[in-house]
Amino acid sequence: MLILPINIDYSGKVVVITGAGGAICSTMARAFAQSGAKVAAINRSSAKIELLAEELQAEGYCCKAYTANVLDAEAIAKVHQAVSEDFGPCDILINGAGGNNAGATTDNEYQHEAKEGQKTFFDLKDADVNAVFSLNFQGTLIPTQEFAKDMVERKKGCILNISSMNAYLPLTKIPAYSAAKAGISNFTQWLATHFACTGIRCNAIAPGFLISSQNKTLLFNEDGSLTARSEKILKGTPAGRFVDSEELLGAALFLCDDKAASAITGVILPVDAGFSAYPGV
Repeated sequence: MLILPINIDYSGKVVVITGAGGAICSTMARAFAQSGAKVAAINRSSAKIELLAEELQAEGYCCKAYTANVLDAEAIAKVHQAVSEDFGPCDILINGAGGNNAGATTDNEYQHEAKEGQKTFFDLKDADVNAVFSLNFQGTLIPTQEFAKDMVERKKGCILNISSMNAYLPLTKIPAYSAAKAGISNFTQWLATHFACTGIRCNAIAPGFLISSQNKTLLFNEDGSLTARSEKILKGTPAGRFVDSEELLGAALFLCDDKAASAITGVILPVDAGFSAYPGV
């Protein structure tokens, strides 16, 4: 059981979470379930979310797993129908599906450092770059198109997107992911404006640097010591540490609450141990 940072009652609320098999959104699924919500956990692969749902159900909470690719509009529509039948209309949508692709990453921070055989900016393939953009942007747009229908019809609801530190300043080596997350921040503001008079609020959180299965090898050497990239990250983070996924919960629980955050929409909230505020000097 998580020790929740704030106590907000989400009893009766239907919370749909994509990317629920990942470190960030599996933690969010648990937090919202513990807060009384009916959680629909969506993921491309089923193993992690089925285990998550089983664990939460065994603890007396309400969570059900749904397998679908967020880039498959037809599959998401079928999940929407299933969630409606199981729980009712969606009150809160958390767009957590996203990630990077090694094929869209350069080997060096600077072009002049490139050595023969290394992957440079000029070696990035359209398919790899498109995969990153699709997963992050289309993977947010498609579920929003589907589940926001419930909110428009009922004139209430909340959408929470997952942006990134890359949306503020692009990190070296990952041009596609940085640009895609900048697009998520922009899209969040667009949605907030577009839905402003429908009763729907749309915000995003921008997590700082977390340790996950996707980036562990980039942050740590085989012996457990920090990589050079990790050392740069921590030197640029005033708190001098990585962020834990549980530290995102306060922001998520707050922003999704219609009473506590009733006038907050179009906001991208950093949860980053000070990284976005520090100029390096």
